[in-house]
Amino acid sequence: MLLKESRTNPTATEYTDGWGARWAIALFTRQMARVGGVVMSSRGYEGFVAVSRQLQQGRTAAQQQAIVGQVLRSLVPAPLRWLVRTRVRPTRWVCETNAWFATVLFPWLVGPLTRVALPWGETTEQRGVKIERCRYLEASGCVGACVNLCKMPTQQFFAEELGIPLTMTPNFTDLSCEMVFGRVPPPLTEEDAWQQPCLDGRSLGPCPKVRGELGGNKGTIVQ
Repeated sequence: MLLKESRTNPTATEYTDGWGARWAIALFTRQMARVGGVVMSSRGYEGFVAVSRQLQQGRTAAQQQAIVGQVLRSLVPAPLRWLVRTRVRPTRWVCETNAWFATVLFPWLVGPLTRVALPWGETTEQRGVKIERCRYLEASGCVGACVNLCKMPTQQFFAEELGIPLTMTPNFTDLSCEMVFGRVPPPLTEEDAWQQPCLDGRSLGPCPKVRGELGGNKGTIVQ
């Protein structure tokens, strides 16, 4: 995946996806559309963002998170989830390995990632991952999409399906994000994201989509 500055918008990042990234984007988009009961209107990353916007319409925050959770479960076989959850403890090695895998597997989704060494007790461990500038947050421009379609369902999936705590902390100023494996996240109401206004300035107060605003007609959730 190659990155360059957009000619039409100097502040935007432009991506050139290889075949592997294009395959991953298409697979994830199809699953999102199928589970959410919406239609894919375009291809590529633009199509993925368009589908995610449709999933926000007419659904509460919890319903949006449930859809993504179902998509994640559909992509990871149940026997593998059970094996990891019941046989693997979130040790230092497991958390550091997950951090490494994140940097390898998810650049197509969120852009470049780097491992970060963090103080952990009396030592320093590479349990952290820094997303330099989140591709999804930049493309969607939506705090609610970041929280309900990425942060919360991903945290819940790792904790509930794999037994590995994960805390994701987006920075809505520079569009970066920190992921820490092995750290239990605080309640969303205690995080900065709960008070974060919309990035486009539509709301003076906290983004209503984070708190569950409904809007438009919703599709059906495929079981």
